[in-house]
Amino acid sequence: MKRNSIRVQKLLVIVSVALFIIKIIAWYLTHSVAILTDALESIVNVVAGFIGLYSIILSAKPKDKEHPYGHGKVEFLSSAIEGTLISVAGLIIIYEAINNLYHPHDLQKLDYGIILIAITAVVNYAVGYYCVQKGTKEKSPILIASGSHLKSDTYSTIGLLAGIIMLMITGLKWIDSVAALIFAVIIIITGYKIIRRAVSGIMDESDELIISEIVTVLNENRNPHWIDIHNMRVINYAGFYHIDCHLTVPYYINVNEAHVILDSLTAMLQKHFDDKVEFFIHIDGCLYSQCSICAVENCPVR
Repeated sequence: MKRNSIRVQKLLVIVSVALFIIKIIAWYLTHSVAILTDALESIVNVVAGFIGLYSIILSAKPKDKEHPYGHGKVEFLSSAIEGTLISVAGLIIIYEAINNLYHPHDLQKLDYGIILIAITAVVNYAVGYYCVQKGTKEKSPILIASGSHLKSDTYSTIGLLAGIIMLMITGLKWIDSVAALIFAVIIIITGYKIIRRAVSGIMDESDELIISEIVTVLNENRNPHWIDIHNMRVINYAGFYHIDCHLTVPYYINVNEAHVILDSLTAMLQKHFDDKVEFFIHIDGCLYSQCSICAVENCPVR
């Protein structure tokens, strides 16, 4: 599965470099600070793309003595770096836009700039959508972060194009800087969201969605001998899950029988998560107070 993520991230890097070159050409032709805004963000795309590629390759390495839970957490770190770079780019854009308000300059060949930037917007959205879909399927935070960034880049580019078209129609030079300021704020918000998501993964913040998913799967495949499952904790190692819980089984069965019941639970979850899961499960014997929730038929002691 990681090989798929690596291929997608390589595609993203290649596309990011190509789009950056196109945007630099568009800025060189037009001297538009709004287009420079787009080009600066593309620098972030390129740097973040290479960081993301390295992190995915590193996260694919098997567990070792120094990293008994694997290397998946590096993807969260990479996402945090990407979000930080995006936010810094937004601040640089704000500086350039304000400077251009006070020292405006003539714009040239805006029609060529519009065509080139429009092409990058279409490609950005297509690649971003593909990355988000793949990242969601493979539980890869770096692919989701990269794809979300590209999609938000598309939205800002569309607004930027609208501003340039208004500039061409009205001839008001300040529109160029205002458009850059508006979308710099959007870029900073996007960076914050990526950082927030990465920090939650690094800090092992409780993921209610994945816990709800596990509960749903357990209820749909419930074994009567799973009298109770409690104290559940789930740690997300960038798409590889470590599940802790306590499993209550009939107290009168022997150890081998208890492990057969335990194996049925782990096998079911491994199948659901495509073997991207490991377990630390403690077995408890049932208490008489739990008879009301027990579904074991013909229990000899109830």
